[in-house]
Amino acid sequence: KVYYPKEYYAAYFTVRADAFDAEYMAVGKEKVRENLIEFKDKEDASVKEKDMVTIPELCNEMYSRGIEFLPIDIYESDATKFLPKENGILLPLNSLAGFGGQAAESVVEARMDGPFTTIDDLRERTKVSKTLIQLMREKGYLDGIPETSQVNLFEL
Repeated sequence: KVYYPKEYYAAYFTVRADAFDAEYMAVGKEKVRENLIEFKDKEDASVKEKDMVTIPELCNEMYSRGIEFLPIDIYESDATKFLPKENGILLPLNSLAGFGGQAAESVVEARMDGPFTTIDDLRERTKVSKTLIQLMREKGYLDGIPETSQVNLFEL
């Protein structure tokens, strides 16, 4: 933790990834602190929610040390492992809420066959649902990938 902080945090979050939600944890120092206060102040919290307090605490500590989360990259992110990089920790595909292990693995396998030419190509080559594709589109993870390979003659 002292000598290799990025590696420590990446390993910890990988092990606890089932309780990690990028929407609450990979949002910056101030937002994580707000979420942490919200978790701690919740009186009717379940056992699982109480266990989840550790993750935002560690995220807060990580942010305080100047380490940031890097956004999901469909070509670089692992399916389930947080990866330490030079400028932060790269989020795995399954850290996005609703992105299960099977769908994440299918993306990793499909990208070995080459880049995704379109979002339709991504949908066909993987087990990613339309809902997840829409969520990835909203988060900007699919920026630069055209929607379809069909040409619209009226735009020419």
